[in-house]
Amino acid sequence: MSVAETTTVARTTEDRPLRVAVIVGSVREGRLGPAVTDWFLGTAAEADPGLEFDVIDLAEVDLPLVMPGWGGTPSPEAAAALRDVSPRLAGADAFVVVTPEYNHSFPAALKNLLDWHLREWQAKPVGFVSYGGLGGGLRAVEQLRLVFAELHALTVRDSVSLHGPWSGLGEDGVPRDAEVCAGAVKGMLGQLTWWGRALRSARAERPYAG
Repeated sequence: MSVAETTTVARTTEDRPLRVAVIVGSVREGRLGPAVTDWFLGTAAEADPGLEFDVIDLAEVDLPLVMPGWGGTPSPEAAAALRDVSPRLAGADAFVVVTPEYNHSFPAALKNLLDWHLREWQAKPVGFVSYGGLGGGLRAVEQLRLVFAELHALTVRDSVSLHGPWSGLGEDGVPRDAEVCAGAVKGMLGQLTWWGRALRSARAERPYAG
């Protein structure tokens, strides 16, 4: 590719809206994940109207726990689920994971989605919105950072942490201190969009070698 062609591709890539896949990590009955996600999307739209969001709710993704061996073929059920979700992950420029904390970690359904994919995550940034309990889901986020590092993804430093009903998160999934939480969303998205655009341009110019 010539210098002129590279410059044209870079400009075209830079001009496109950043596509952000928002992953709802909890599948538990009575979960707050969808309500927290709705609040985040509304707040994010005000903070940065130039983003395109695609919500992937894992309660609607029927990925089995049994995986094929190396080089094997997924079951028909797994293949059907992958046909829906894998292109959406691959087409995303960045990710936001909405997760509670389960037993000092994150939900099994979320780990299952991560393990079914590899290249879809590579050289892309990941932000977090965590919720629940006194810790606001931060221990789940810390463990997710380790997993995403292994998947060659980049996690942004700042996250959004919503604490339990007794310390700021309402039973409807909406933060009681909306102004502070909206500021956290703006900060996290600022980092996510910077890395999202930088890495998207880098991938367009030179495919990631991981």
